[in-house]
Amino acid sequence: MLDARMNLQAEYDNRARVPDSADILARWSRDAAAFRTTWARSHLDVPYGPGERERLDLFLPEGAAEATPLVMFIHGGYWQALDHRQVSHFARGLLLRGVAVAVPSYGLCPEVPIATAVEQLRKLAAMLCLQTKQHVYAMGHSAGGQLAAMLLGHDYSRFSKALGCQVVPGAMPISGVFEIEPLLGTTIGAGLGLTAEEARALSPRFLPPPGGELHAVVGAAESPEYLRQTRDFAEAWGGTHEAIPDANHFTVLDPLADPDHPLTIKAAGTARRLASL
Repeated sequence: MLDARMNLQAEYDNRARVPDSADILARWSRDAAAFRTTWARSHLDVPYGPGERERLDLFLPEGAAEATPLVMFIHGGYWQALDHRQVSHFARGLLLRGVAVAVPSYGLCPEVPIATAVEQLRKLAAMLCLQTKQHVYAMGHSAGGQLAAMLLGHDYSRFSKALGCQVVPGAMPISGVFEIEPLLGTTIGAGLGLTAEEARALSPRFLPPPGGELHAVVGAAESPEYLRQTRDFAEAWGGTHEAIPDANHFTVLDPLADPDHPLTIKAAGTARRLASL
């Protein structure tokens, strides 16, 4: 439950909470650029819709068979910043474990509302499923965690009669925001343009559990609110959750570059198992 006495600006302003956040984000950009130029099996900046930001990178593992498990990894940025080109390198661990990774951008606030970003990524999940004949395991960081949750269990049959409800049978949101309303009185929420009712409707924590497999991840060194949101959301949807030791809101993603980290092993194993449904 939200503690009304909390300083919500301090709880959710991750760039201010982590003193070297600017350096970390700069490193992400450098590492992602290097990865995009060196990973041989890649399709970069592929359009998946009419919007300027509806672009994705698709990375394929070396020697992959046609039935390669597929992850969609969605970047964060509080629905207002970043794009796919700044997080490419976090596909590395999964790729080295034989899992293909799609890394999309999506429309940002205030140019488009969060609901539009949700719709863009749902359409993308349907498209990927139709084209690859694979289920999609949705992963995402921060705002991308909320978006990954919004993909889980959705009924995709409206996009194609060939699709049922199992397009996205599982999700692993990382440091996700599952209750948006606490942000509305902060500088972060100012650019979202949401009413309290709209924020609640876009908050997975308050939506009916859709079924499917959920494992929520957070950094153990994150704010009490991030720890609470992750725990409360996972419990509300009947999923599991874990905290990565010593990790803050940004370093929580570092394990994904390592194919031998337990988080990467778990994600790859889940993607492989769900692909066979």
